Amino acid sequence: MKKLKTLQSLMEAGVVAVVRGRSAEEAINISRHAINGGIRAVEIAMTVPNALNAIDSLTAECASEGVVIGAGSVLDPETARAAILCGAEFIVSPGLYENTVILCNRYRVPVIPGAVTLREMQKALEMGADIIKLFPANQFSPSLLRAVKGPLPQANLMPTGGITPERVGEWIAAGATAVGVGSELTKGMAPGGDDAVIAKRASLFMRAYREAKQNAANQ
Repeated sequence: MKKLKTLQSLMEAGVVAVVRGRSAEEAINISRHAINGGIRAVEIAMTVPNALNAIDSLTAECASEGVVIGAGSVLDPETARAAILCGAEFIVSPGLYENTVILCNRYRVPVIPGAVTLREMQKALEMGADIIKLFPANQFSPSLLRAVKGPLPQANLMPTGGITPERVGEWIAAGATAVGVGSELTKGMAPGGDDAVIAKRASLFMRAYREAKQNAANQ
């Protein structure tokens, strides 16, 4: 039941903040501002130094706020297991790694592997992937999702990478379950500058997502 609840939270969140940083403290700071801007799902990249500390702190901090915290850039089952033990509620991988998917299914934790081709997507579904990450999304058109949904209407797809607030609506209209946003979330934030820009960017993404969902409901 916890897995189903997490999946529902991810789909309702609509926008997943992909957070990187030079330290765990910086990743936590970015995440807090993104959450203040309305984002309800945060993915801490395992490329962040001491990323497990960031995951542990944020899951404890957000436990009562309805925000789900996951781990991203997970390349192997060992890393996935370590993140889960630190509280990660979902696992995201840049590619399709069978042993990582198996590990997450074993512990009933939502897993989101990366895939590009139909063959990879079909394989991900057969392995039991809950959502499939299309990465990098800025190398494709939203029309790709419509094409994929033809033979694989059951696939939940999350395009990630280079998505701007202006293009969120196109991806949602094309059938995306959610979108992952990374560098676009911190765009315009100068080193040592005003971090409040992150919350403002987050609010733009959330507004675009809500409008896209409303438009889809009205059609």
